[in-house]
Amino acid sequence: MAAIPQPRLTPEQYLELERSWECRHEYYNGRMYAMTGGTYHHAMIIGNLGDALRRVLRKRQCSVLSSDMRTRVSPDGLYTYPDVLVICGQPKFGDDRSDMIVNPALIIEVLSPSTEAYDRGFKAEQYRQLETLKEYALVSQNAPHVEVFRRESAGWLLSDYSGIDAACHFASVDVGVALSDIYEDIVFAGAEADSPHPSPAI
Repeated sequence: MAAIPQPRLTPEQYLELERSWECRHEYYNGRMYAMTGGTYHHAMIIGNLGDALRRVLRKRQCSVLSSDMRTRVSPDGLYTYPDVLVICGQPKFGDDRSDMIVNPALIIEVLSPSTEAYDRGFKAEQYRQLETLKEYALVSQNAPHVEVFRRESAGWLLSDYSGIDAACHFASVDVGVALSDIYEDIVFAGAEADSPHPSPAI
């Protein structure tokens, strides 16, 4: 993601511009950052995750949303578009528009080679500031591997799930999802499917 050359923007100026454009941008500390498109595998995994969660949560008071929905960490923090997010109860919006969620319970990011360090580092640090967030997860697209970080009284607890026969559990919404469902119709390249920490695809 690259910053767009520009004078520093207030959050209000960012939102005014973002709402007038068809392409999506993140915002942090006065700067807008263009978001690139994902791969076929990336899009498939997002769709599979959303479908698996909706099958269970549609009869509960929880909504499953995709990367079209903007999330605001805080008025002065990061504005971004998680790959999958879940809201339980009534959604809360950042202003009088219904296009910016501020109360996600679960956020899931599907990792890409170009953004993995960012998702694991800065973005995860920002997400941890969300008071409503109970869990966030990182999902590999190169191998059947899911990492779930759960908020506990002593800090964030990691649960690691690897292998196509495994199932991960999202305690924030009390849903278990088989990795075979997350990776349905995904064909891995060679031995990468057997490794929980494969080398990024070139």
